[in-house]
Amino acid sequence: MPTRKKRQARKTPTKLFVLDTNVLMHDPTSLFRFEEHDIFLPIMTLEELDNHKVGMSEVSRNARQASRFLDEIISKPGGKIQDGIALQRYDADSATGRMFMQTEAMNGVLPASLPIGKADNQIIGVLIWLQKRDPHRQVILVSKDINMRIKAQALGLAAEDYFNDKVLEDTDLLYTGVRELEAGFWEQHGSNMESWKKDGRTYYRVRGPLCNQLLVNEFVYQENERPLYATVKDVAGKTAVLETIKDYTHAKNVVWGITARNREQNFALNLLMNPEIDFITLLGQAGTGKTLLTLAAALMQTLESKLYTEIIMTRVTVPVGEDIGFLPGTEEEKMTPWMGALEDNLDVLNKTDDEAGEWGRAATRDLIRSRIKIKSLNFMRGRTFLKKFLIIDEAQNLTPKQMKTLITRAGPGTKVVCLGNIAQIDTPYLTEGSSGLTYVVDRMKGWAHCGHITLARGERSRLADYAGEVL
Repeated sequence: MPTRKKRQARKTPTKLFVLDTNVLMHDPTSLFRFEEHDIFLPIMTLEELDNHKVGMSEVSRNARQASRFLDEIISKPGGKIQDGIALQRYDADSATGRMFMQTEAMNGVLPASLPIGKADNQIIGVLIWLQKRDPHRQVILVSKDINMRIKAQALGLAAEDYFNDKVLEDTDLLYTGVRELEAGFWEQHGSNMESWKKDGRTYYRVRGPLCNQLLVNEFVYQENERPLYATVKDVAGKTAVLETIKDYTHAKNVVWGITARNREQNFALNLLMNPEIDFITLLGQAGTGKTLLTLAAALMQTLESKLYTEIIMTRVTVPVGEDIGFLPGTEEEKMTPWMGALEDNLDVLNKTDDEAGEWGRAATRDLIRSRIKIKSLNFMRGRTFLKKFLIIDEAQNLTPKQMKTLITRAGPGTKVVCLGNIAQIDTPYLTEGSSGLTYVVDRMKGWAHCGHITLARGERSRLADYAGEVL
């Protein structure tokens, strides 16, 4: 019986995925992501790939890399394009299907309303032809272009988005870095509890079923008559060590004139001021204080504690409206129009010292500006930052590959902080589920030198808060 089942399973026809150009330009490795299924490349996909290969943009780089992969596949000895070329590159490779390319005219009958000259429609024509040629096989178009998928589905053809790069299907499941302890937590986990004090902090070793789910550097809290705010220091099976946090809502723990205004800001400052944490991600809507808290912590540790030699700030230069053309000046001068958020927050931080007077504040502003460097992402490759406080703003517009390039710039003694709002993505083909920011939050969670907080409450103004809710 098992043998017959295996034979039947083997006879099940694999799917044939027709790839649109934007899939290859989004992720060149998509060629090897379809496991046992076959892929088909229309000639128009190759034409469009060729049109996008020139330039220094991420899309151009991906187009060139996709072409290199295709050359590597086609150059295999003994491979014939008509019969399909094996995609598997090594034994452990999951891509066991074959790659087919258009070697003849495939003119599927298109409705008269669709112009034949358009590249998208030519690919749809190929899809119709393949479906007629192999009626028993599932032929599916894979495209990042929503309109292309709608057109294909309107004609009764199967079409899908490229999902392989998605970290999460639902961003509501994204790790927040914060967990509320239930009312019965101490009854379940308090037996045989150990407690001790060290360096002004209280530690609790608790045992129970929840400990398996806790992650290192995750914040836990309980709001009652004796509130608890702690961070998870260690997890081993059903045992966890909790450490109480420093209260940055109190005036005695002020950070460059700033105190935390809510619970999540308090947790964020505990991460930002902790020299043991090398990588931090802060997510939140507009006005939650991401940039202000990060700059305050950076200035405190650069100018007062001298933990870092300077602050480097960078961001993705994707305009919300129309582009304003080329900008004159040096790298820093070109980046300045993009750094309005930095200037606004520096104004706030510079006014926190009331006793300094106008001259004192002017001197402080000059000192601060001398320690903050504004850099463009375009020149980051190959660099190494030693003892720097690196702030990456608008990180939701980065692809996972760009994010990796930036984070790996960190040398000894460098702290990297990524700020962003995954609800405001301006980069084409990136979604909340495939953004580089979502990617690092999910992949880095639980590492002993990494922390994440999703800031929930806006603190900008009553107008901004109300607008964020109702508009």
